[in-house]
This record gives sequence, C-alpha cells and structure tokens, in this order.
Amino acid sequence: MNSVDPSPEDATEPRLLDHLLELRARLMRGLAGLLIVFVALLPFAGRLYGRLAAPLLAQLPAGTQLVAREVTSSFSAPVKMVFLVALLTTMPWLLYQAWAFVAPGLYQREKRLALPLLASALALFYIGCAFAFFLVLPAVFDFLIRFTPGIVAVTPDPSSYLDFVAVLFVAFGLSFELPVALVILVLLGWVTPAQLRESRGYAVVGIFIVAAVITPPDVVSQLMLAVPMCLLYEVGILAARWLAPRPDLPAA
Repeated sequence: MNSVDPSPEDATEPRLLDHLLELRARLMRGLAGLLIVFVALLPFAGRLYGRLAAPLLAQLPAGTQLVAREVTSSFSAPVKMVFLVALLTTMPWLLYQAWAFVAPGLYQREKRLALPLLASALALFYIGCAFAFFLVLPAVFDFLIRFTPGIVAVTPDPSSYLDFVAVLFVAFGLSFELPVALVILVLLGWVTPAQLRESRGYAVVGIFIVAAVITPPDVVSQLMLAVPMCLLYEVGILAARWLAPRPDLPAA
C-alpha cells in the first residue's frame, strides 16, 4: 500500500492555525487584563480626574472649576481618563503578551538583546509621561495663565483638558524612546555610532522641528521636549557604542 507524504502546504496549514490560535489567546488575555483594571478603577474616576487636573487648577484662582460645555463631557471625560490610566497601568502586561507570542521565534542572542530593549522602552515611556505630568504641565499652564488677559476667564472643558494632557503624555512618552530607537538602528546595521555623532547637528535641528510639530503651540512645552530629546540623543549614541557588535569579534 502506497503512503502519500503530506505536501508542504498541508504541513504549513496546522502551524499557521496554531499561530493564529496563540495570537487570539494572547490578545484575549491582554484585553481581559485591561478590562479588569478599567472596571476596578471606575469607582475612583472622580478622584483620578481631580488628580489629573491638579496642575491646571493650581494655576487658577482658588475655587475655579472646569466647565463642561457639552452635555456628556462631565461623564465621558472621567471615563476616558480611567481608560487612559488603565492602559498605562496594564502596559507591562500587554507587552508581556506580545513578547510571549514573539519570543519562541527568536534566537537566543536576539532574546538577550530584545528583552532589555523592551524593558528600557517601557521604562523610558513611563519616565516621559512622569516628566510631562510633574514638570511640563505646571510650567505650561503657568506660562499660559500669565499671558492670558485679565478680562478673559479661563474655564477649561473637561474633555478638552483631557485631550491636551493625553497628547502631551503620548508626545513625551514616545519621544523619550529615542535612545532605544537609535540602538535598534545600530543593531540592524542601518547606521553606526560614528555616523550618529557626525549627524548630531542635523539631529538637533530635526528634534526642534519635531518638538514644534507634536507639542501644543507654546514655546515652553516645545523647549521642554526638545532639550531632553537632545540629551537622550547623546544617551542613545553611548548605548549604541556599548551594544554595537564589534567587527573584530565573532558573532554569537
């Protein structure tokens, strides 16, 4: 009796199905963790939003409150803020699910490099968000309030304020990833640390352009983003020099 060997296409289909099932399981676990934290934080929505609005309220006259100009703003703004906090809180869990899905396909050397880079990227994102909240927001609101004419009453809308803060969080969080991005470019062989040093002047100009585009239209937030990015560019060069493979050493 003749046996028929399975074709490569038939052998590939079960592996593809296994990968899709694994991807679905990881997505479901990540979303479940996000949903659990979101529901757990909902009862504290008012308190959390008050903490988020503290940098603005500290610059306004005593007793000033945010004014909801839309019917749903008083409800939607705290709920969106809780989702933002839940997303930031569960980011390590979400990244772990992505790592657990990708890691089996990586070589040992790739794992040794990818895991520290992933942890560094997460830490830098949190540092960027903290920098925006504790330093940038108070400075920006102090600048804006000082230049507001006395006949203008500052009564921000809750949703507009949340959007403003979220944009700053994303801008500073992603911008603080610059050292990790430079290290990845060097590890991929697209640039060298020497080329990064030689392009320092162009990089500074590009950083100020990016800061002007992604931050609100005030000079304070633009400078408070551009200056740290210039310093982080130097940190990225140092990290790339340390991690870049040396041509005189054999590959692992």
